[in-house]
Amino acid sequence: MSDKALMAQIGAFIRHHRMGQNSTQEELASAAGISRSTLSLLERGETVTVMTLIQVLRVLDRLDVMDVFEFNETPSPLALARLQKEKRHRARKKPTKKRDGENETDW
Repeated sequence: MSDKALMAQIGAFIRHHRMGQNSTQEELASAAGISRSTLSLLERGETVTVMTLIQVLRVLDRLDVMDVFEFNETPSPLALARLQKEKRHRARKKPTKKRDGENETDW
C-alpha cells in the first residue's frame, strides 16, 4: 500500500467514526483542540502531525488502534550471551582460611 493510500485509509477511518458518533467536523475538532480545517485535512488523507491524529483518536475513544504498536523489548543475542556468562553454573564451597599453627590434616 502506498503512503497516500494509507493516509486516505486513516482519513476514512476517522470520518467513519466521527459520523458514527453523529458529530460534525467542527464539534470533533473543537473537542480535540484542533481547527476544523486540520480535521478536514486528516479526513482527506492529507499530511497532519501524529499528535493531531492522537488527539482525534482520543476524542473518538479509539486509542485502542494504537495497541498494534506495543511490543515486548527483548535483549539482543549478545546481551543474552553476556547474561549467561555472568550466571553461576554450579555452586562450590568457599575455601576456608587456615589458622596459624594448624596443620593441614589432623593425621
